[in-house]
Parts: sequence; structure tokens; C-alpha cells
Amino acid sequence: MALLEFLLGLAIGLGIWLWQYTQFQKRLRQVLHRLPSEATEISLPSINLLQRAILKQKEHNAELQAKIDLSKYLLEVAPIGYIEVDEENQLLCCNPQAQQLLNIQKWNPRQVRLLLELVRSYELDYLIELTRDQQQPQVKEWVFHPTSTNAVSPGEAQSRTLRAFGYSLPEGRVGVFIENRQPLVELAQSRDRTLSDLAHELKTPLTSIRLVAETLHDQLQPPLQRWAARILPEIDRLINLVQDWLELNQLEANSKLNRQRVELRSLISAVWETLEPLAKNKQMQLSYSGPEAVWLNADESRLFRLFLNLFDNSIKYSPPQGKVEVKLSLSMLAAEQVQIDIIDSGPGFPSTDLPHVFDRLYRGDPSRTRQETFTHPSCPVSTGCGLGLAIARQIVLAHGGTIKAMNHPQTGGAWLQVLLPEVLANPQN
Repeated sequence: MALLEFLLGLAIGLGIWLWQYTQFQKRLRQVLHRLPSEATEISLPSINLLQRAILKQKEHNAELQAKIDLSKYLLEVAPIGYIEVDEENQLLCCNPQAQQLLNIQKWNPRQVRLLLELVRSYELDYLIELTRDQQQPQVKEWVFHPTSTNAVSPGEAQSRTLRAFGYSLPEGRVGVFIENRQPLVELAQSRDRTLSDLAHELKTPLTSIRLVAETLHDQLQPPLQRWAARILPEIDRLINLVQDWLELNQLEANSKLNRQRVELRSLISAVWETLEPLAKNKQMQLSYSGPEAVWLNADESRLFRLFLNLFDNSIKYSPPQGKVEVKLSLSMLAAEQVQIDIIDSGPGFPSTDLPHVFDRLYRGDPSRTRQETFTHPSCPVSTGCGLGLAIARQIVLAHGGTIKAMNHPQTGGAWLQVLLPEVLANPQN
């Protein structure tokens, strides 16, 4: 009887051991199935395969950690700032450059805090939300005004121009690279001041040179008189260039306007009458379509200069017996905006020049510029003053509008589209 009980207990024990071994082998196969295929092809005992797989996993983890450490080091020494926020805009990462640019004085990586608690910047918050919503890289440039309460030194609280690039990351996170543009802005301002001072210094001697040239022109006899006659247009071009440069800098430095009621169609007619001698020389006409009267709350003298520059440009680049079309209409997007389309009869802008036509002193490829058809005495078409459209854009921006350069799809001529706000109701008679 005792022997039977012993054998029964031994059988039960062996059964339990076999069941546990089977379960262990099953779990081991599941683990090995998740490992790289080359690990299971080696005919080694299961325990050796497991040890080899664990060793490889440790090596892989070490490589990943090395890459993480390298990325952290690069962010630490990078010349631009970097921040990263989660889906709730809690700050997850912030390198030293970002802390300095955004004036973040108290931040602990182990402490979760909202970005808004550390940086008060509507533009930065908008960039992050736009990047998260669009799931596309976004760029924004603005003047950042840091709070002075946490500043260590007065210099850290000074405003600075920043440019930020937002990138969407998994799980709603957003990474933002931040670039300090203030040195470039200050360099551009210094350059403009230098050129403005130079323009002021050139204005008086150029006027004196013109008086001398006029005197010589009246006293010389042919053929010497012809050379003096060629000098006068070039002097006028330089004088106009200096005046345009001074006016452009004044517009950029002071965008204040003397706003009053301005009737747009009457103003356009007055501008065309001023340029009528140039238009008659090429037998050109002005074609107007739109409302009889459109009233704006605008600076009349600035708008006069705007249309003077645009019409002068259209006349210069249109062929003889051409036409300048002006179309006025209320914008479909907003009833309080007026849209002005100016289309000339010329060959249009070269496609490579379209993004740059409003830049200062921009010169396109001479082989691709529009053909010279008329010589303006104060600004030869062969070279161009280079500031007329830049001044036009600055005037439009000062009024809160927009200006766009295109080529008309039907005529092929240059097409300038201006949107101006603050349309007023017609005054009562």
C-alpha cells in the first residue's frame, strides 16, 4: 500500500513538472518569435538563444542611448533655440539658447509647467497651435517683448526680433526652432541710416551739378551741346533716385498718415493728367471701369504718389498706342475694401522677377527684362529707378492694404492688384 502511494505521488509530481516545463517552453518560443529571425536559426539550446537575444537587446539599447545623448548635446550647443511642448502645451524640452531668447529664468526639466506660465507671447502660441492643426511646418517672425520681472540684467528684457519654425511631432507634440533675427535687423537699420545720410549729402551737390550742366548746355554750340544734353537726363535720374530713397526711408520710419475723405476715381484722373505728356508721346490712353465714385479714408498725397508710380511704370513698359486699364471694384471678401486692378499693354514681368519686383533696387536679368520702348527723361527704362514699386508697396502697407504683381492671363501685360481698406459711404449731396 505504501509503495502504491509512493508511485502515485511520483507520477503526480512528474506530471506537474512536465506541465510547468511545457508552459516554460511555450513562453520561451513566444519570446524568441519576437526576436530577429537570425537568432532563432542558430541551433543552440533555448537558454543560450535567450541570453544572446538579451545581449543584443542591451547593445541596441546602448546605441539608442548614445544617439539620444548626441542629440541632447547638439541641442545644448546649437546656435539656435529649441523648445518642445506636449499636446497640452506643457514644456517638455528647452535648450539654453531658447531660455535666453525667450527670457525663461525658472524652469526645471523635471517639473511640468505650461509654456504660457513661462513665456507670454501670443505669436509663439499661435505658431504652435497652427502647426498642430495644419500638421505642416510653419514659420513666423515677430518682435518679442520679454517681461522684465524675471530678467537678471536690463539687457535681457530688451525687445528682439525672432523667427520661429514649428514642426509637428507624434502624439500632438510640437517642436519649435527659434532664431534670433535682431542682429540682422540692427544691421539693416544701420545700413539704411548710412544710405539715408549719404543721400542727404548727395542731394545738394547734384542740384548744383545740374545748374552747371544747364548753363553749359545754353552756352555751348553743336556738337558739344549734344554732350551736355546727354548729361541732364542722367543728373535728373540721380536726383530722383536720391529723392525716392529718402521718401522710402521716411515711409518705413514713420507710417503715420494724414487721413481724410478721398474720392478715388477723381484722384486717378488727376494722376493721369500729370503724366499725360508722357502718355501723349506714346499715344497711350487710360481705360477706366468701375463705380463712378469710391470714397476712402486715406492720405491723398500718398495715394497720389502710389498711382503716379504705378502709371509711370505702365507707360514706360507699354508699346506705342497701347492702353492702361484701371478696374475698380468692391472686394468680394470684404465690402469695406476696394480692389484696384492696373493692367498695361507691355510684355509683362519676367517670371523670375515676379517675387522681387517690390524689392529695393532690384535688377532682373538684362536679357529677360521688358524691352525698352520709351525713354523717361528722369528715369531711363534701360536701367529703371528700382524704387518706384518699393515706394508703392510701402504706401499700400501704411494704409493697411496689400499689393500683388502678376501677369494678366489674357493680355500678357503686367497686372498690379491693390486692395485698400476703409471704404466710406458716399457723402450726401
